[in-house]
Amino acid sequence: MKQFILNKKISAYLIIFLLVFLFSCVDREEKKKFDTKTKEVTATNKVPSSYSDTIKIRFAAAVFYYPDSMQLEKMRASMDSMIFKSTDHECYYLMKNAKTSLKVNWPKVRIFDASKARYLLFIKEDKSQICIDLNTKKDMCGLLLFNQVKDPLEADMANIDTALDFYFLK
Repeated sequence: MKQFILNKKISAYLIIFLLVFLFSCVDREEKKKFDTKTKEVTATNKVPSSYSDTIKIRFAAAVFYYPDSMQLEKMRASMDSMIFKSTDHECYYLMKNAKTSLKVNWPKVRIFDASKARYLLFIKEDKSQICIDLNTKKDMCGLLLFNQVKDPLEADMANIDTALDFYFLK
């Protein structure tokens, strides 16, 4: 009798284990499909700038780039509205936080907004030049740091304090 009850318990545990295993595999598969779809939607919707101007930068600067109004409208039309709103919201707050950090910790670094230009021409102390075409940037917004000695660096705005110290101090 005890053997029969023990076999029933083992069978019940085995069935529960198999059901948990089966449902956990199905859930992971659905998450992978969603993540892949999201990445595809955001990566393919950066549209070219409607401007062809160049901004020349000859001094220590933090250059924030983001789409002009026509680019924003084209992006809004080609993206899922929730993804667009989320990305736009993220850009706004990352840039706001980075500008605040720059003003407080690095007041001598000039801050520029580049929404109505396609090219950024960085001129170093040794007169060498580096030109960046913003149409090649895949992100909707970003930050480029320049100190006149090193090449411009695309900074991680989510980790702005570390990026500023790393670039300007080392």
